[in-house]
Amino acid sequence: MPDLLLELRSEEIPARMQRKAAGDLRKMLTDGLIEAGLTYEAAREYWTPRRLALDVRGLTARSKDIREEIKGPSTTAPDQAVQGFLRKAGLSSIAEAHVHSDPKKGDFYVAHISKPGRAAEEIIAELVPGIIKNFPWPKSMRWGAASAKPGSLRWVRPLQSIVCTFGPETEEPVVVDFEIDGIRSGNVTYGHRFHAPGTITVRRFDDYVAKLETAKVVLDADRRKEIILADARNVAFANGLDLVEDEGLLEEVSGLVEWPVVLMGEFEQDFLTIPAEVIRLTIRANQKCFVTSRPTSPLEGEIGQSPLSDRFILVANIEAKDGGKEIAYGNGKVVRARLSDALYFWKTDQGDLPDLGTLQESAAKFELDLKKPLDQRMARLDHLNVTFHAKLGTQGQRVARIKRLAEELAPTVAKSISPLEGEMAGRPEGVASAGATHSGISKREEVGTPRETTPSVASGDISPSRGEITALVARAAVLAKADLQTEVVGEFPELQGAMGCKYALLQGEHPSVAAAAEEHYKPQGPSDRVPTDPVSVAVALADKLDTLTGFWAIDEKPTGSKDPFALRRAALGVVRILIENRIRLGLTSVFANAFASFASDAAQISDLLGFFHDRLKVYLRESGARYDLIDAVITPQSDDLLQIVRRVEALGKFLDTEDGKNLLAGTKRAANILAAEEKKKTRVAEIVEPALFREDAEKKLSAAVNQAEKEAGQAIQNEDFSAAMLTLSVLREPVDSFFEGVLVNDEDQAVRANRLALLARIRAATDQVADFSKIVG
Repeated sequence: MPDLLLELRSEEIPARMQRKAAGDLRKMLTDGLIEAGLTYEAAREYWTPRRLALDVRGLTARSKDIREEIKGPSTTAPDQAVQGFLRKAGLSSIAEAHVHSDPKKGDFYVAHISKPGRAAEEIIAELVPGIIKNFPWPKSMRWGAASAKPGSLRWVRPLQSIVCTFGPETEEPVVVDFEIDGIRSGNVTYGHRFHAPGTITVRRFDDYVAKLETAKVVLDADRRKEIILADARNVAFANGLDLVEDEGLLEEVSGLVEWPVVLMGEFEQDFLTIPAEVIRLTIRANQKCFVTSRPTSPLEGEIGQSPLSDRFILVANIEAKDGGKEIAYGNGKVVRARLSDALYFWKTDQGDLPDLGTLQESAAKFELDLKKPLDQRMARLDHLNVTFHAKLGTQGQRVARIKRLAEELAPTVAKSISPLEGEMAGRPEGVASAGATHSGISKREEVGTPRETTPSVASGDISPSRGEITALVARAAVLAKADLQTEVVGEFPELQGAMGCKYALLQGEHPSVAAAAEEHYKPQGPSDRVPTDPVSVAVALADKLDTLTGFWAIDEKPTGSKDPFALRRAALGVVRILIENRIRLGLTSVFANAFASFASDAAQISDLLGFFHDRLKVYLRESGARYDLIDAVITPQSDDLLQIVRRVEALGKFLDTEDGKNLLAGTKRAANILAAEEKKKTRVAEIVEPALFREDAEKKLSAAVNQAEKEAGQAIQNEDFSAAMLTLSVLREPVDSFFEGVLVNDEDQAVRANRLALLARIRAATDQVADFSKIVG
């Protein structure tokens, strides 16, 4: 079967757009082929900085003939209906239609449509120009004299040539001929801009790839990535270093070169006094180069002791005659200039601000020490009235709200998380605890299991008291946003938090305060680590809850797929922090306290709680929980997320047992009968009257319900949901016996109402744990 080769060659396409653009090209073309009645065996896209290419194998040479019948109106229908039918069927007059008869409906018109198949070349020639004209580039441009004309071609960069060949392996392929804005398709492409700028005539994909390779173009982006990574590792190893790998940078660099040549540059060792993250980002952002590290050091070292080396890896797009010495030297000059800026930023952030005298009022407001650089930056953040959101006030006002909320949360968090375990587990790499080794910590237990921790007295560890944790939380909340006013974060916004942590340590803050400056932003996604240090947890919760309640108060909630303020991510972050740290927190009261800073009402609290329920459902479903069990446990008033999780776990384990399965069947039967009678407005007694019992099964069931209801209620009060399920399991046998030996709809209305009341007692007893009517099975 024939194969199709398509190449769209242009000036350099931005690296960030290439992969998606190639995928869009494949989808648009293959969708169009299928819609036109063609089929294919396989299609794969390729891309380089200067070309998008598509290899379609096993394409049918011709679309099938189409014969179809279009049913029309009755022969007695008004002329308006007949004319609509003619337009739909593409007929010029009703004489071209056929008349069919139906015994029931009478005579009606039918159009017999016959469309002969079309050659694949014809379909492709019609399809590709439309794809090019309507290609979904994020940004596109017009060029040349034709750009002045309305409707002229737009492309991400000037389009220069089009290759489009079609044919089977055993025959010479043909050029699918078409033209768009003066660019005519052909079988000629060009190789590397410098090494092989001449024309290359190609036939089909296999010789296209081979000829490009000879012309110094590696077409496959993944292969370019493999070449770059392997060569970079080898160059680093040859110099006694390790490559600091970076998948995002590797993807970008592979989109900047067609013929990757890996070289090594260097800079002065004095720059290694800059934090490793700043060096790495400076070289990455400005020169798209990789950094290297000394093999004996981890990536993250202590302050002033960078684990990085003074060598970096760059990727050129040319094999220079001097082996790349000038290229490496030129990149080194730029890197040194950028690192000089970074060093200046780093040192400036550790000095006094020039407007220090104007910050006294803000310093007093937040109890800041203006002798400390980070405190100065926080004072300036407040003094300058930097806007957080037009309707939610300034950053200073937001920090004040976060501090108040974090202080309120601190006792609850401290009670739930052992400071010893939290401090060790939540500390960012490179941030050591204050004089503690934290040895002998047990690994994390299953959710719902009581936590047992023992302070390491032998190691000299003295865990802070809850009052001390509250003080640390207040301090951390005040300093958490201070690095937004630093020079380094101004240059590299992605380092916010990380630099706050470093600057806090430099000025002697408690390690937990420093850790919170970085960790209060976490988790920033489903795979990101959750903070476990109690100080970080309290500030992280306060930060996210203030964001959520603030935007809820001004009615800026997510809608559909739009979530410009990442509120879903913030809510999921709260969910993960509470559940994975096993924190019991009543969200309703927390929301009320947070909403107190805004004009709000009870409806907003209820709506936000429902939003959290939705995020919790997503979290639990991704963890493998059954959707029906989640729905059975959650009520509109459920505001303790950890308790919901424990209920779902206990319910799932119970329903896996025979008692659970049988009780579910019995209780659902009771609930269904009761619901049906309630719908018919049948009278249900307010209380169960033992005097109206006629059968032993009624008496046994009543006694069992009394016992189960009491014991389950006590177990739930003790938050032992497994025990509550176990007590309910005693209902299995009496419920079965009741339905086997008792007719609920007795002729005596009083007896019937009493028996329905007994069913209502079963429902009420089980509803203490879950709404069994929502459980499938």
